[in-house]
Amino acid sequence: MPGPLAGVKVLSFGRMLSGPYAAMLLSDLGAEVIKVEATGYGDPARFAEPFIEEISSYFLSINRGKKSITLDLKKEDGKDIVFKLVKQVDILIENFRPGVMDKLGMGYASICSRNPGIIYASLSGFGQTGPYALRPAFDMIAQGMGGVVSITGEPGRPPVRVGYSIGDMGASLFAAVAILAALHERKNSGKGQYIDVSMLDSQVALAENACARYFATRKIPKPAGSRHPLFTPFQVFQTNDGHIVLIAFHDDKWEAFCKAAGRDAWITDSRFKSNAARLENYDIFLQEMNAVMKSRTTKEWMEILEAGDIMYGPVNTIDQVVKDPHIRQRDMILEVSHPKAAKLEVVGTPMKFSRTPCRIDTACPDLGEHTDEILADLLGLSTEEIQKLRKTRVI
Repeated sequence: MPGPLAGVKVLSFGRMLSGPYAAMLLSDLGAEVIKVEATGYGDPARFAEPFIEEISSYFLSINRGKKSITLDLKKEDGKDIVFKLVKQVDILIENFRPGVMDKLGMGYASICSRNPGIIYASLSGFGQTGPYALRPAFDMIAQGMGGVVSITGEPGRPPVRVGYSIGDMGASLFAAVAILAALHERKNSGKGQYIDVSMLDSQVALAENACARYFATRKIPKPAGSRHPLFTPFQVFQTNDGHIVLIAFHDDKWEAFCKAAGRDAWITDSRFKSNAARLENYDIFLQEMNAVMKSRTTKEWMEILEAGDIMYGPVNTIDQVVKDPHIRQRDMILEVSHPKAAKLEVVGTPMKFSRTPCRIDTACPDLGEHTDEILADLLGLSTEEIQKLRKTRVI
């Protein structure tokens, strides 16, 4: 069965991470994504190490399933091709700094005049309006300014970046949701619209709990390591040979944990018997919990907690994640085909559909791999016309 977005066409000017990741989500859902890249150079992400058979693993991870066309957007013939392509697509995605697409003559007003039904999504560091709009930004800037860095890490230690690019990918996810909402609305209105998604806005949205706690108490949230600020135990604990996440703050689960751990006395101990008491006496609670948790291996704790129906999870390293049998069975690690490297492993999609499953079977495209196909099939250009464009280095 085709994916739920089968028949939807996307023209993506995305480069590096936020734009490409948003477009890849739509590709996973079945949309045909045409990736526009600069002639001769392409997306800078193509040059990011490490490489697998001359293929950037970074580029592969966010560009699977797409088609690549190369165009010189500074040449009139290159722009003309874009203007023809936008009449054939439903969605346009770009993540240049605000104003770049307007300078190219491809801003929303220009594109909308050629295709009033198009959904045009711009992802940027700070949005299209506001005092910071024209500033450049990468993931770390958004993480820092959005507050997440200030609440990440261990107490008393310097601020820490989240371990993956949540600044970029947070914006990508919000953009994909907004695009799908606009696509649905178009069925009623017959009109497209412009979508402005900011990396900084997205970080603020994801920090909703920290903001809510500040609104309620006017106390500035601080790093708390792995612990939850409102519940305990709800954190990572060191075991005899590794680490494990334990969550047992509800009274019944706390009692079950105490019995499983051989600490029945804690059930009635006034310092530990309730979540509020454990929070109030957290330092001594943590000291005693650490001693108990270090007394067994991770595997031993997993068996004990599993038997007691107590929520837990091992802290897996990435190699353990990609080998995990549950993750494998859920198709979260897949093999895709590539002309240069035969089979390559990629991360799958968490979106599972009963009738219209996502299909991930092709890797990232070579630079300009589908240029001739797109020009011939979508625009009806002849072989001679395509060769002329190649000679003039438009493609």
